[in-house]
Amino acid sequence: MLYHFLYPLATRFGVFNLFRYITFRAAYAGATALIIMVVFGPHVIKWLKYRGFVSGIREATLKKHEVKKGTPLAGPLILLAVIVSSLLWADVKEPYVWVMMYTAFTLATLGLVDDVKKVRRGRGMLGKYKFMWQMLIAIPIALYMVIFSKNPGYATMTTLLFIKNIFWNLGVFYIPFVVFIVVATSNSVNIADGIDGLACGLAGISAGAYVVLSYLVGHYKFASYLNILFIPGGGEVAVVLASVVGTAIGFLWFNAHPAEAFMGDMSSLPLGGLIGVSAILIKQEILLILVCGVFVAEALSVIIQVLHYKRTKRRFFKMAPLHHHFELMGVPECKLVVRFWIVGILFTLIAISTLKIR
Repeated sequence: MLYHFLYPLATRFGVFNLFRYITFRAAYAGATALIIMVVFGPHVIKWLKYRGFVSGIREATLKKHEVKKGTPLAGPLILLAVIVSSLLWADVKEPYVWVMMYTAFTLATLGLVDDVKKVRRGRGMLGKYKFMWQMLIAIPIALYMVIFSKNPGYATMTTLLFIKNIFWNLGVFYIPFVVFIVVATSNSVNIADGIDGLACGLAGISAGAYVVLSYLVGHYKFASYLNILFIPGGGEVAVVLASVVGTAIGFLWFNAHPAEAFMGDMSSLPLGGLIGVSAILIKQEILLILVCGVFVAEALSVIIQVLHYKRTKRRFFKMAPLHHHFELMGVPECKLVVRFWIVGILFTLIAISTLKIR
């Protein structure tokens, strides 16, 4: 929004020429989100606690976490920071910005319904209904990518890892592929949201990786140099993701152990969804396996646990998701979170390096 108001003044005041640069607007989108979180966080969290918008305790958690019951859920604050900072600094005439705003708002609404049910009844939506709504939210995104593709010849294609100038054409299966990504990424962040600072820290790391990737694919010279598909508008995706990074860092102010606030479904679903949709928009979907490597491991641990138990009536892990398994092995919560962050950073570095290892 500021881009349209202030950049035209560059003809009279040279300083406003800064608004043409994606790097400048992305940096200030992140800074704005961080400031919103830190300045308004204490007041909003206090209000949420007063209104009774607080967490219960999941069934699949450890006894020692029961003391965290009653911690405020900061979903409204996180959504506000992401949307306000994105709309302030991104080019609001770019359709990709609105695809991401749609993703954030719809998944946050679904998460809010789930959180409210948990607060009022002690349990949230049934899994099958939650999955159904996530798929319904993802279908318009998939259709948009096919019908209004920025690169029509690549509408149903995705970029392969380690291979140059060869794309995987999914054809009619591209729509379910997109739906799967949105559902998987939003749920994987939600699954990891089990101990203080884990999910929001990893979300910030993953979003940071896609800030870099989005900027590169949206910059014609860099895209040509790296021999990757140029996506017009990819740079604006980087601006929105920078607001996610700033929001995640700002939320750590309150979510670091011992947490004063939790993410809840209202924020974990849209943050995961935004990372997944950004990958879809810039045609780097398969790279999510690396960028979100820790989230993938967390989600797989739950799937493995369920399938193994159904088959053998024994647990494969001491407890799922994976972070609880390590907690039961005696790893302290703070050390576990930092170690997971380190692994997440390693995954992102490997992911970014694949652009050159091709």
